[in-house]
Amino acid sequence: MPADGNHDGESHWVRWHEPYEDPASALSVRLALVQSMVGAVLDAAGPGPIRVVSLCAGQGRDVIEVVAGHRRAGDVSALLVELDPALVASARARAAAAGVSSQVSVVQGDASLGHHYAGSVPADLVLVCGVFGNISDADIAATVGALPGFCAPGASVVWTRHRRPPDATPGIRRLFTAAGFEEVAFEAPPGPYVMSVGRHRLVGAPGRFDPGLKLFTFVGKGYLPA
Repeated sequence: MPADGNHDGESHWVRWHEPYEDPASALSVRLALVQSMVGAVLDAAGPGPIRVVSLCAGQGRDVIEVVAGHRRAGDVSALLVELDPALVASARARAAAAGVSSQVSVVQGDASLGHHYAGSVPADLVLVCGVFGNISDADIAATVGALPGFCAPGASVVWTRHRRPPDATPGIRRLFTAAGFEEVAFEAPPGPYVMSVGRHRLVGAPGRFDPGLKLFTFVGKGYLPA
């Protein structure tokens, strides 16, 4: 997630992660859904290496703990791309504490730039979490349209988006279908929650990866879950 400085030196994006410390928070509920879908992808993976890439990975919670506790941990090669230096440091510390530093690489950089992924795609799992609520509708469409180029045949994409009015998730789901994906799961918890988590699997042909691609520009400020 992009860095956004303030007077005390702590970015909006660092503060955005604070609700993870409350297991009842909407962000923690979303995390559990994302981690469940990541685990399901690892469960279903065939023999051999499993490549994972995570855009705007934050503290790496979506991936690190799942990989650490999974029987296929040794087969995973995960690239987490994050711009905020404090979040990068946190993700690296989490990976080290979980004993998966050799499986999980955390790169500090702009996750919208394709060159960061050049050595890690095509991937078997792509995470786009906390992104679609912070970019324009045009950039959402462009990003979804580019994802087949990040994917190996049959790869999964796990993504998140809030459902605050106007709810963009129906359109995002249609974009995935148009890009050659089928929907495997879409979780939209009721009650006070407005977050949703989707999983789509590539059933069409993988696309061409362009390392010179710029996927999106962040316009969100990190005050609300995305």
